[in-house]
Amino acid sequence: MSNKPIVIGVAGGTGSGKTTVAKEIFYQFNEQSIVLIEQDAYYKDQSHLSFEERLKTNYDHPLAFDNDLLLEHLQKLTDGKAISKPVYDYAAHTRSEKVIDIQPKDVIILEGILILEDKRLRDMMDIKLFVDADADIRIIRRLVRDIQDRGRSIESVIDQYTSVVRPMHLQFIEPTKRYADVIIPEGGQNRVAIDLMVTKIRTIIEEKAIL
Repeated sequence: MSNKPIVIGVAGGTGSGKTTVAKEIFYQFNEQSIVLIEQDAYYKDQSHLSFEERLKTNYDHPLAFDNDLLLEHLQKLTDGKAISKPVYDYAAHTRSEKVIDIQPKDVIILEGILILEDKRLRDMMDIKLFVDADADIRIIRRLVRDIQDRGRSIESVIDQYTSVVRPMHLQFIEPTKRYADVIIPEGGQNRVAIDLMVTKIRTIIEEKAIL
């Protein structure tokens, strides 16, 4: 890989459709040339804390993330070096002992709720996207996901949303919208926006190949 890879940031609140957008873009390219890095993989290691203390973790706060490690890994990938991406164990509320080996690629998609909050991460991105959706749509999607996929009760999801997720969204996530180059409403349903992004990325890749 001769040229520096393109780094695309895909941010947005919980249930906004950012993961769908990131995956839709990912699937449009050959896997040999693109890699998807989730900020969720970089939650801080909490193995030094008791399980009771880990349960108090606010996963929607910027301090929950190990951005130093994420930056180090992004820098390595842009320098053409492989990384060992961490795996987070949500049941144990700490980092797993497993890692996933990731090879450098032409396009790096970085996806997560707070990737635009850290200036150091923003400065590494060539394109910054913010996936937007109305709050009522986001809470409904989160309800469905947490009940079906994570075995949660309606009461616990609503309580967490109103006490933690919503205030953190308003305080930390929503304000990062101003850093985005492109705001995509309606998330994964927005085929036009996704197709435009794919076309733009293809153009950049072709230009780099010519240079």
